[in-house]
Amino acid sequence: MTAIDVRHLTKKYRGRTALDDLSLELHAGQIVGLMGDNGSGKTTLLKILAGVLADWSGEVSIAGHRPGPESKAAVSFLPDASFLRNGDTSAQALAEYQRFFSDFDAAKAQTMLEFFGLPSDLTLKEMSKGMREKVQIALAMSRHASIYLLDEPISGVDPASRSVILNGILENFQPDGLMVISTHLIRDVESIVDTAVFLRNGRVIVQGGADDLRDQYGAGLDAIFRKVYAA
Repeated sequence: MTAIDVRHLTKKYRGRTALDDLSLELHAGQIVGLMGDNGSGKTTLLKILAGVLADWSGEVSIAGHRPGPESKAAVSFLPDASFLRNGDTSAQALAEYQRFFSDFDAAKAQTMLEFFGLPSDLTLKEMSKGMREKVQIALAMSRHASIYLLDEPISGVDPASRSVILNGILENFQPDGLMVISTHLIRDVESIVDTAVFLRNGRVIVQGGADDLRDQYGAGLDAIFRKVYAA
């Protein structure tokens, strides 16, 4: 099933083109690595798919709907910036999420918080960046959504935390859903993605199944990424 269908999507910020006539089709039942350097358009694309960014041109379908209330009901979005209150503990953040999203599974979120080994008595302000990231991921992954959009979920955390975060994501991802993980840390996510999409200057420059790309180029995704960006 086509979960995301994008046709000729263009987005500009004050005359600067962030997405340039981008077309992309993604299907349910896979984890997609949305890969590119800073400024390639990854965050802009995810925000449009999540329905939180307007004033674009083209055609976008999310779970069969144009971005809006109906598509948002099918999407769990993890933005690249913190969306939690500094003074809340993880338990308070969980309770707030439960009030806000009708499809939120509080028991699942609590299990993920325990899996991550997060203390219940610290406020978010007192937590490290990696700990805060784990709280946000636990909340985002505990919605009963069909599409998960994760913007740089492992950026800025140490390698050990990256591994724990990715394991937590995999443990809680339903195989009939679609997950799009935006990242420039390709080596860290290479082992979990089924499909890779490389962006540069707001365009898709490479797209394909991870195994197919490795066979085609005779290299891993990180090496492929470096090769095509140097071209």
